[in-house]
Amino acid sequence: MSARREALLWVVQRATAVVLAMCVVVHLATIIYAVRHGLSAGAILARTRGSVAWASFYAIFVLAAAAHGAIGLRTIAIEWLRVRGGAAEALMAGVAIALLVLGLRAVSAVVS
Repeated sequence: MSARREALLWVVQRATAVVLAMCVVVHLATIIYAVRHGLSAGAILARTRGSVAWASFYAIFVLAAAAHGAIGLRTIAIEWLRVRGGAAEALMAGVAIALLVLGLRAVSAVVS
């Protein structure tokens, strides 16, 4: 793996960490608001159904989590399991795709 690619992955992971931190704050604030106002799961889903804003927010959350998690697991596989080269890249791609598919399915369920 080239030093340039490693540096790019490092930057992407740090950038997605920033996005994730902001998303977690919004997500937790939303949960606290819902609990304090006695909203049921049905009431929450009624508010998110058809919302482009919530769909966009959670899609960004999923994209950041998928990228961040996949890069992190790649690093762990390289450092701890001694996975190298194409195997590490395949692992990263597989994890990213799995997280994207599962996460976007969840987003779809919440907003449609």
